[in-house]
Amino acid sequence: MSARALRDPREVIREEMTMHAAITAALADGPLRVPQIAAAIGHPAEEVVYWVMGMRRYGHLVELPDDDDDGWFPYALTTNGA
Repeated sequence: MSARALRDPREVIREEMTMHAAITAALADGPLRVPQIAAAIGHPAEEVVYWVMGMRRYGHLVELPDDDDDGWFPYALTTNGA
């Protein structure tokens, strides 16, 4: 496994609005955890966390209570649309 350099957090945050569509599409078939969303959109989980938290904060996603053994909670689209 090769180590991937982490990008500057400011770069990751700047991409938040462009990533909403990709995350929304990944969640269209049902709830996923951050690592699953990351795999679906082709970005590292460390970056996807920023985007998911932003979408959750503004009511586009909801965190479900069923965490896995690694502590990842599933996220689903809200009924008010993303």
